[in-house]
Amino acid sequence: MPDIQTRREGAIGIVTLSNPGKHNAMTLGMWQALPAAIRAMDEDPAVRVVVLQGDGERAFVSGSDISQFGEQRTGAEASRVYNEAVEQGHLAAGHCGKPVVARIRGYCIGGGVGLAASCDVRLCSDDARFRIPAARIGIGYPTAGVARLLPLLGPQRTLDILFSARTFGAQEALAMGLVAQVFPAQEFQAGSDAWLASVAENAPLTLRAAKLAVNRLAQRPAGEDPEVEQAIAACFASADYREGTRAFAEKRAPAFTGA
Repeated sequence: MPDIQTRREGAIGIVTLSNPGKHNAMTLGMWQALPAAIRAMDEDPAVRVVVLQGDGERAFVSGSDISQFGEQRTGAEASRVYNEAVEQGHLAAGHCGKPVVARIRGYCIGGGVGLAASCDVRLCSDDARFRIPAARIGIGYPTAGVARLLPLLGPQRTLDILFSARTFGAQEALAMGLVAQVFPAQEFQAGSDAWLASVAENAPLTLRAAKLAVNRLAQRPAGEDPEVEQAIAACFASADYREGTRAFAEKRAPAFTGA
């Protein structure tokens, strides 16, 4: 049965998008459940970084489950409910105060690309395949989805993948800025785990401030934002800052607490 699965491995909160029989296509119920799953990770003090991943090795997310459209996306009210659930699912990663990382293997198609783009960082295996086939289906790719792609890809590359509806691979995704790192498929789990562990070891307040600053500056490229400045100031007033500077001087690993 399609669902959202959650678990914690140490300081890493894992949210698994599970519909393996359909390459993890997102059902309406999955879109509706995703914000609560991410929010639970955000509220868990033991979690330092959140991961979104697909169930199995064949796909991250292959978009929305089109088989539901006739029943659940027909008519103005049904479309409004469905579209709102999808948008809230995409917004959930940004609303989380902790880093949210998309771990991508296999197919990442349509709304899956948009969902990955809504995360803070994207890691993928070298067998990942990306595509936004809206132009082949005749649907309008949402403005909010385009807005998520533009800062990452720029106008030319955004229009390239939307106009052509072509499939492209991991190395091209890396070159265009869609993903941050590519790992060989056989090393993907270990490599991404190591990267996530390195993030989880860092100062939580600094991670929060960095995420807030990047997100706000992407929306408003000039001027100071009071909430961002407050978050940055909180880092320098924190016990973690004192611990980090001591550990650096003592040539040891810091033990951050998030306070």
